[in-house]
Amino acid sequence: MPAIVLIGAQWGDEGKGKVTDLLGEQVHYVVRYSGGNNAGHTVITPDGQKYALHLMPSGALSPNAMIVIGNGVVVDPKVLLEEIDGLAERGVDVSRLRISGDAHLIMPHHRALDRVVERYLGSARIGTTGRGIGPAYGDKVARMGIRLQDLLDPGILRKKLELALREKNQMLFKVYNRKALDVDAVTEEYLEYAKRLRPYIAETRTILWDALDRGETVLLEGAQATMLDMDHGTYPFVTSSNPTAGGACVGAGIPPTAITKVIGVTKAYTTRVGSGPFPTELHDENGMHLRKVGVEYGTTTGRERRTGWFDAVVARYATRLNGITDLVVTKLDVLTGLEKVPICVGYEIDGERFDDMPMTQTGFHHATPIYEEHDGWWEDITKARTEAELPENARRYIARIEELCGTRVSVVGVGPGREENVVRHPLL
Repeated sequence: MPAIVLIGAQWGDEGKGKVTDLLGEQVHYVVRYSGGNNAGHTVITPDGQKYALHLMPSGALSPNAMIVIGNGVVVDPKVLLEEIDGLAERGVDVSRLRISGDAHLIMPHHRALDRVVERYLGSARIGTTGRGIGPAYGDKVARMGIRLQDLLDPGILRKKLELALREKNQMLFKVYNRKALDVDAVTEEYLEYAKRLRPYIAETRTILWDALDRGETVLLEGAQATMLDMDHGTYPFVTSSNPTAGGACVGAGIPPTAITKVIGVTKAYTTRVGSGPFPTELHDENGMHLRKVGVEYGTTTGRERRTGWFDAVVARYATRLNGITDLVVTKLDVLTGLEKVPICVGYEIDGERFDDMPMTQTGFHHATPIYEEHDGWWEDITKARTEAELPENARRYIARIEELCGTRVSVVGVGPGREENVVRHPLL
């Protein structure tokens, strides 16, 4: 059986958690391979219960799947333990969780620096969540990070922390006029986390290799999305990892030859959180309509999401970059009641038309969308379960997205619930 990658095809918040939960009962392992608790997945179960997950893979809500946090994730142990406890209190079996010993830890100095640097940047700020993700990845690349396996060796943990704080405390105190962190207090705090996390820490690569050898299905779940990828997104307004399909191999230790399907998730319109270019962004009543009806507020931050029309240039870029074999288009129901539903099919930059992503950051910042207008629909589509039950104009809209992206639309979301989907082609 295959390894399957599930990725966001826009700027995040596309509904990946819902799709992971939808597939969870059909797969054996669900693996989170990138990001930290700067991302969130909202899942609504058939009985109406709502779960907001930040570090735990969305497959946690599927009773049979093993859940894995891979080496590519940065882990705040306090947040993870709170999430584990919250799920356990609601009857979710968390004993299935395994965390890579090579995953890096978010430390107090990472959070402190993230917040103070973002404030210091002022109007040039990136729009981070202030949870320490960027600084943790920075230390990982600088080869001075602290990993989960270090929690199992108090001597190594303290030695690495002393080395890190020798520099970080200088920055906090002398550059930003903040209080220095105490080595003893941080060491004691993290050794307490170690007592509880020890049963979950494992060599997850071997676990996943053995699962694939047995013919079991592994679903690789990315946080954030394509346009927030460190290398391929709208740099510098990006996350600090690689949530694209290629990042799944690095962040989970899965060989590329094991991946047989890439599922891309996109909204029927576009949103993004934080700063950065957004060609189809709306500042009118249509943008307010999308935000209100779509309940566009961040799962992790609660921040208002910026909203805009569907951008086929971005979606086609994501399709080609990730090798997307199947698209899931979510929140089609949010567009119900609009007289016209535009799709951005290209950009105009300095009088020149671009049908693909412009090469430069400056070009993308100055891109003016070229729209193709489609007639809207007024029928309630939340009860539709087959394509024939969708209004003709909604079917035409989806068909045009499929044509512009160059890959098939397999599932259309018509509501927030797990079962509120039109399945055009089975994902598994």
